[in-house]
Amino acid sequence: MSTALWYTEHLNRTGYIKGRGAVANPAGRFENQGVSPFDDGWTEPDEARPRTEVTAEVTRNIITGNDSPDVPFTRSVNPYKGCEHGCAYCFARPSHAYLGLSPGLDFETKITSKPDAAERLTDALSKPSYRCEPLALGANTDPYQPVETKLGITRSILQVLSACHHPVGILTKSDSILRDLDLLQSLAERRLVHVFLSITSLDRSLARRLEPRAASPHRRLRAIEKLTAAGVPTGVLASPMIPGLNDHELESIVAASAAAGATTAGTILIRLPGQLKSLFDGWLEANVPLRRRRVLKLIRDCHGGDLYDHRYGTRMRGQGPYADLLQRRFHAAIQRYGLSKQRFELDCSQFAAPPRRGRPRRQLTLF
Repeated sequence: MSTALWYTEHLNRTGYIKGRGAVANPAGRFENQGVSPFDDGWTEPDEARPRTEVTAEVTRNIITGNDSPDVPFTRSVNPYKGCEHGCAYCFARPSHAYLGLSPGLDFETKITSKPDAAERLTDALSKPSYRCEPLALGANTDPYQPVETKLGITRSILQVLSACHHPVGILTKSDSILRDLDLLQSLAERRLVHVFLSITSLDRSLARRLEPRAASPHRRLRAIEKLTAAGVPTGVLASPMIPGLNDHELESIVAASAAAGATTAGTILIRLPGQLKSLFDGWLEANVPLRRRRVLKLIRDCHGGDLYDHRYGTRMRGQGPYADLLQRRFHAAIQRYGLSKQRFELDCSQFAAPPRRGRPRRQLTLF
């Protein structure tokens, strides 16, 4: 029995796979062929339980440019492709199709790592043409997903940034970030870092289904508390807000994060690009079937009748009465609990380019 078939058969019996978020493993959108599972009755299910596979990638360029007007950074670094957290709603899932893999189960079980990320980053920062701007760490997939505990790629990146006084913003769902508290504290003392913890729900049962391998809500709140106590500017991203599923928790998330020490907050409406539409629909059917139709209707109400609007400025906020109400509630909540929408201002003036690898630290002049 193939992994895909075991997954399908187990899903039919239980409604979900323990520790996994996707409820399907469709072929990527660039593939010419798909797979139709068939059980010949000869293989026991436990023999094919899907496990996480990590493949190393040789990286040429580690910094990704961004010119989207509704994204608050122009450059990012992602240590991994795919994410073992397995969040059912993750907008990055469709990007796995560029690797010839599925945005479903493959996205959370077939991870690509970049073990030479620190070296490639050093090369990029040492170029004479490089101009310092804050880097976003984990803009696509989480830099502190479980495999980071063993590989330490994110820590090696932070070591490079700290050594050359380069500012960085970090977004994560994991309290594993506390492993790097020494580096973060040093960066914070120089106004070179801010951190956002993403919290989708305070309901542990819902969070376990939506984000099966991410840290529990109370562990993320504890991470906010410890980061703040160490002097690291920390905010909360109450997202994604899923109408009819977790949006009633918006004020509670803001309040709990403020009590833990968060000083700034943001929120984003759920985004369902590409194949994520059908994947999330399947998750709703498997996990909250009685809410499915209402959730999808409310999402469509926020996007002019569609499940997603790709236009800048509306794709993360939505439009219409329901989306406007969410924004008003968010603004009222951050005012009530003393949080700000403004991100911590990072200092780019301290940047000192690292020496180019294989070259002397300082080149002598001819005259």
